[in-house]
Amino acid sequence: TKLFNVVGACVAVFGRKDYQQLQVIVRLATDLLLPVDVIGAPIVREPDGLALSSRNVYLSPSERIRGLALSRGLCGAVDAFVAGDRNAGVLRQLARTVIEPSVDRIDYIDVADADTLAIAEDDHEIADRALLAVAAHVGNTRLIDNVVLGHDPAPRASNHGANGH
Repeated sequence: TKLFNVVGACVAVFGRKDYQQLQVIVRLATDLLLPVDVIGAPIVREPDGLALSSRNVYLSPSERIRGLALSRGLCGAVDAFVAGDRNAGVLRQLARTVIEPSVDRIDYIDVADADTLAIAEDDHEIADRALLAVAAHVGNTRLIDNVVLGHDPAPRASNHGANGH
């Protein structure tokens, strides 16, 4: 808030990798009527699909391979959503089934309202879009990743560079 008050009217760009943080900042700017246009920048991915992060350097080669389970789990849920599955519990479990065997600890795998971040109950049917967010530990490294179901493409590996373009 202090930064936005000092800067004044501006455009502030935040990465969508920490989607929850982005939504808090959007809400802050809206609720306090700050003259800030908050933009969410898409997640940048390495060619293998791993979300780009300064923490990735702490992963050993084998841990990095295991860390790819996050984007693979999200892909499975996106594919199911595109195919018509809208049950929050099923989508959460699809991601968990892929992620859990490859990581050392899961902090959360949650389906939530993409705007309010309210966690969806397992029996909730998603209407248009929802956040599927993951935080898990591989070795000593905590990795986060997410997709907005109904909005984002599946975070697949790409042969076209780090951001998939």
